Amino acid sequence: MARPTRRPTTPAAPAAPAGPAPCPCGLPAPYDACCGPFHRGAAVPPTAEALMRSRYSAFAVRDEPYLLRTWAAATRPAALGLDAATRWTGLEITATTGGTAFHTRGTVAFRAHYTASGAPGVLGELSRFAREQGRWVYVDGTFSG
Repeated sequence: MARPTRRPTTPAAPAAPAGPAPCPCGLPAPYDACCGPFHRGAAVPPTAEALMRSRYSAFAVRDEPYLLRTWAAATRPAALGLDAATRWTGLEITATTGGTAFHTRGTVAFRAHYTASGAPGVLGELSRFAREQGRWVYVDGTFSG
């Protein structure tokens, strides 16, 4: 998932939800049972959509190492410099193609809601995913309205 234009900042330590807090990805499960295991490396997302949700959650908790680890080697930046002033507030998956155990590629269209310096915003993207060494990775995305 790409992110809104922002000023570079130094990476902040992940701010993962504690205990039974809801997962930022929007699924009805606590973070520790949903995206938390992916972020900790205890599990890998089984589908492109699950990877998209876990990457959104990683933006929400500012887990830059996870975002870089799940980015395709050919398109991965050296660093992200996540903006601590941006708060991710909700995710809507609007469409998916492929991206299951039976595919090597997939797409996920989504709308990610956020506030930046107190102002609300929405980022729409059609993200492309591929399998790299058997794991789903984010390749790139095209912004949408």
